[in-house]
Amino acid sequence: MKNQKTKKVGKKETARSTGKQYSFFEDVFDVVRQIPKGRVTTFGAIANYLGTKLSARMVGWAMNGAHQATPPVPAHRVLNRNGMLTGKAHFATPTLMEELLLKEKIKVENDTVVDFQKLFWDPAQELEI
Repeated sequence: MKNQKTKKVGKKETARSTGKQYSFFEDVFDVVRQIPKGRVTTFGAIANYLGTKLSARMVGWAMNGAHQATPPVPAHRVLNRNGMLTGKAHFATPTLMEELLLKEKIKVENDTVVDFQKLFWDPAQELEI
């Protein structure tokens, strides 16, 4: 596969920036690992940051496979654009995503993060490109 344009995810090097085989999923994982505890983001915000604004579903697919990634990926911090826990079905139990958010003092009601806009972390604003 041809190397893609060089891009850094925050201060970390990615497959793109090192010239290694490019992996969209690994870039997604790198971004998600940088979400601070107690904050959340969306599939679309990650896609936008990675320069693929229309690839929110691909970010969702990456999150589906994140449970086997090393180092761990805090996939519970990634929500849909309305702050809903749409990825909860991909966790070990139906309530695990909410439980992990609650451990970080993120309140959830009816499968939606309370104060979503206040807790929203935008990688395009928070990370350097």
